[in-house]
Formats: sequence, C-alpha cells, structure tokens
Amino acid sequence: MMHNKALALTLSNAIEQQQFDKAIKQVQALRPIDIADVLALIEPAFAWQLLERLPNRSTIFSYLEADIQLALAEEFPQDSLARLVGEMPADERADLYKYLNQGQRDALLPVLAQAMREDIRRLSSYHEGTAGALMTTDYATLGAQMNVAEALASLRREAPDAETIYHAYVIDEQRKLLGVVSLRGLILAAPERLISDIMVSSVVSCNVNEDQEDVAKTVARYDLISLPIIDDSGALVGIVTHDDAMDVASDEATDDFHKSGGVSTMVGRLKDVSIGVLYRKRVFWLVFLVFGNLFSGLGISHFEDVIAANLVLVFFLPLLVDSGGNAGSQSATLMVRALATGDVVMRDWFSLLGREALVALLLGGTMAVAISIIGYIRGDEVVSLVLALSMMSVVMIGCVIGMSLPFVLNKIGFDPATASAPLITSVCDASGVLIYLFIASKFLTI
Repeated sequence: MMHNKALALTLSNAIEQQQFDKAIKQVQALRPIDIADVLALIEPAFAWQLLERLPNRSTIFSYLEADIQLALAEEFPQDSLARLVGEMPADERADLYKYLNQGQRDALLPVLAQAMREDIRRLSSYHEGTAGALMTTDYATLGAQMNVAEALASLRREAPDAETIYHAYVIDEQRKLLGVVSLRGLILAAPERLISDIMVSSVVSCNVNEDQEDVAKTVARYDLISLPIIDDSGALVGIVTHDDAMDVASDEATDDFHKSGGVSTMVGRLKDVSIGVLYRKRVFWLVFLVFGNLFSGLGISHFEDVIAANLVLVFFLPLLVDSGGNAGSQSATLMVRALATGDVVMRDWFSLLGREALVALLLGGTMAVAISIIGYIRGDEVVSLVLALSMMSVVMIGCVIGMSLPFVLNKIGFDPATASAPLITSVCDASGVLIYLFIASKFLTI
C-alpha cells in the first residue's frame, strides 16, 4: 500500500507536468489490476489523462470500484469516454451505463455505434440481480450445418469480440439453442465433420429472469466455464462467464456474513465507507435487540424472590445463558449455510429437527455433567441438579431455535441469513433466563 501511494504521487506529478511518457513507463510493467489500485489513489482529474493513454485501458477500468469508475467517467471528454466504452465487454459496458446520470447517458449514446447502443439498452433493461443483468452478449455462435473447418474459421473471426471462445453455442435461424461444442472438441475433430454430429445437445442453461444467485450456483454445480442464458422462447440471448458468477457468489457470501452479524448490506470497501453509513447499517439491529433483551430483564424481575434467597444462582446465570446462545448460533450457522447452498430445503425441516434434538441432547448432557460438578462445589446437591437440568434444557432449546428460525424466515420470504448471531443470541438469552429460574424455583426454597 505504501508503495502504491508513493507511485500514485509520482504519477500525479508527472501528469500535472504533462510528462505522460514518464508516467506510462512507471506503470507499463504492472498488471492491470495493480495499475487500477494505483489509479484509485489519484485524483480523477489526473487519473483519466493517464488511463486514456494506456493500451489496456478498458481492462484496467474494469478493476476499479463503481464509484471511482463514475468519477472518471465524469472527467473523460465525450469522445474519449465513447472509445473506452466501445472497448469494454458488453456486460461491463451496461453496468457503467446504469451508473451514469441521465445527462451523461444522453451525451454518450449518440457517439456510439447503433449496434452498441441497442445492446446497452437491452442489457440495462433487465432487473438488477437477474441473469439478464449479469450476462454478456459477447459470445461465439455456430450453425449446426457447418463443418469443423468452417466453424474454426468462424471462431477466428469472432475471437477478438467474444469474451470466451472455449465454448461455442449452436443455434438455428431463430437463435434457438441447439447445443454446445468446446474448442477442444473442434480441434480434435476431423475438418469435414458436421457441428451437429459433435455438439452436445443436452445443454445446461438458465432463464434470463432467473435470480443471479441461482445462476452462480448452477455454474458452480456443473463446473462451467460459461453458462448460456435463454429467454422464454428458448432463444439464446447471452452467457454468464465463470468469473462473473464467482463474483456474484463472493458478493452473496459477503452479504450473508454482514447479515449474520446484524449488519445491513454494504457497498464498497470497509475502509472507504463513511462513519454515517456504518452507523446507519448497524443501528437498527442493535436498537431492536435492546428491546428484545428486555424479556431477559422481565424474567429476572419475575423471579426476584428465588434469586434473593439463593444468590449462588447469579454466579451461573451468564454461563447458562451464553451456553444456550452459543449452541443456537452454531445451529443457525449450519442451517443458513445449508439453505444458501441448497443442501437442505423446507421439506427437510422435520427430519432435521429430530436429528438436531438428539445432537442437542448429547451436547447438553455433556455440558450438564461439567457444570454440575462446579455447582456441587459452589452450592450443594440441589444446586448441582438445577444446573444440570437447566444446562440440558437451554442447550436443547437453543439448538432447536437456532435450527428452526432460518426455516421460518425462509418460509415467510425473508433471507435466512437474517437469523443472525445477535438475533439468535437475544432469543436464546431470554428463553435461557426463564428456563433456568423456573427450574430453580421448583427445586430451591424461598
């Protein structure tokens, strides 16, 4: 990072003095992603002047965060921005178009080729979070009646504009998807063989309106380099490449991590997020759980007489309550992940409930033995029995709540990741306090 800051300062000075050859020489040995990291540290008014002079500018631009891309787009002269956009892959071009305000869009579209304008309008019209918004239209197609020699010649022509040619998709006159053929298969096949003879007809595909998370799961499940996207009529409209699908999977995993900690979805890097945004993203759950924790206080106040007559109970209260919350958080984490990956579905809940109850019984029993020994040392046989029964009960309740809450949230249309550690802990805390003090009131004298 320190090296990047020093290089960014050197580049800024060179650009300010119009020494562009010197600036280019400073970065020409770097990889595009490393150049992007340096450009992100330079004022947009200077950065765009260097970027437009670099031969791999569209690749470098693609590695920049959305807010930096937008800041640079505002600095670029109209013709320079048009050249940059023309060099970008179709999906990234459409994403940038979405970031621009209406005035910038109106200025950009007239200087682009008509085919490119139509492609941008079509891709940007799909709802965010769908396969259509994720796909690219830069793909290679072949006809079923081509022979292998003709197909290879066609791929040579399409290669400069296609995002990948490792798989070519076979379509008919209505662009219906007929099959897929790999570049390896073409190279190994005899030149006179027809594409219809060597193509794979059973093609894994997704609908254009399908959720992008399901698209990413499909790519991962079948280990695909690219996934064809079709419309409702079965016509091929685009592809989703493996790297784009993995970006979605990474974003979804990050989103789930945030939710599991009771934090709303954030955009951008943590170190760049403002204090105000951090406050807004975290305050809701914390305030909500403050009121949720009042139930624990109400439980304690209800059993004040029991606590006053047996002060030893206070010593074990945090231990028991935390044990239930920890057990519940473990169960919730396992279930949220299993639901996210598709390992379990709603109909599995009943069978999993029985198994989780057995596991919870074993866990609670083991923990009960440990705490009963401490209870006997601190109190007597009755206290030891109360602690053992309470531990088994709170752990079992915690596990059942932790396992069931993600299913309940999923059933009513909420993200299962919302069954976050703070939420589970608060629910288990309140139930643990009530269970512990209720059992104590039945065995201990007031």
